[in-house]
Amino acid sequence: MESFTDVPRIKESSDIGQQQDRVVTEEEWLQKWKMRQIGFHKEQGHPILRKYLDVLLNGRSGLRIFFPLCGKAVEMKWLADMGHYVVGVELSECALKEFFTEHDLSYSEETIPGISGAKVFKSTSGNISLYCCSIYDLSSTIAGRFDGIWDRGSLVAINPCDREHYANLMLSLMKRSCCYLLVTVLYDSNKHKGPPFYVPDSEIKSLFGKVCEIKCLEKVDDFSDQHKAWGLDYFLEVTYLLTLKS
Repeated sequence: MESFTDVPRIKESSDIGQQQDRVVTEEEWLQKWKMRQIGFHKEQGHPILRKYLDVLLNGRSGLRIFFPLCGKAVEMKWLADMGHYVVGVELSECALKEFFTEHDLSYSEETIPGISGAKVFKSTSGNISLYCCSIYDLSSTIAGRFDGIWDRGSLVAINPCDREHYANLMLSLMKRSCCYLLVTVLYDSNKHKGPPFYVPDSEIKSLFGKVCEIKCLEKVDDFSDQHKAWGLDYFLEVTYLLTLKS
């Protein structure tokens, strides 16, 4: 089911153009957190997750839910309070520590065997584990597999050249019954270099279509003054549900 109410009728291109070779380094991401350039963080959480929470949970309780490139997403605390077990991965140690501090949560800090310099921060309550490392260092051996994935700012943040690697990792982390909620963005990729990066529907089908059923749940206009400042004249958020084919 797709919601196109009041959405600009944009002809979607399958060509990501100059963004194909765009690379944002790990140091640049860490610098964004250091300089507080974190406009992607939503203090009140994302309305899409609230809207489609029932789709993610699919009538199940006590789920293991994964937040790739989690930052300090407030939804992690929200889902943990519902009785779910939340696992996140994030490059910035400062972001993870801020998450625990801002929610007044006590936590422990451990090294991760096999990943040099990596740490995992675990809430004392035991239902939140946040890995501080490159997402590509994570695996199902380290983090297990998941009943649900909430991917709001991750696929659109990774370098376009890494998308196949990323998609294969996500697929390896999905349990058979996993519900993967994925949010992408559409805009004129010739007018903004990203991130967030433009991800056309054709790319989702190419990355996940061989093994996943893909449903477009919603396509909405999310154009703001920030996007206007980037030189854009439209900005759409697209929400997908991915489930493994039986």
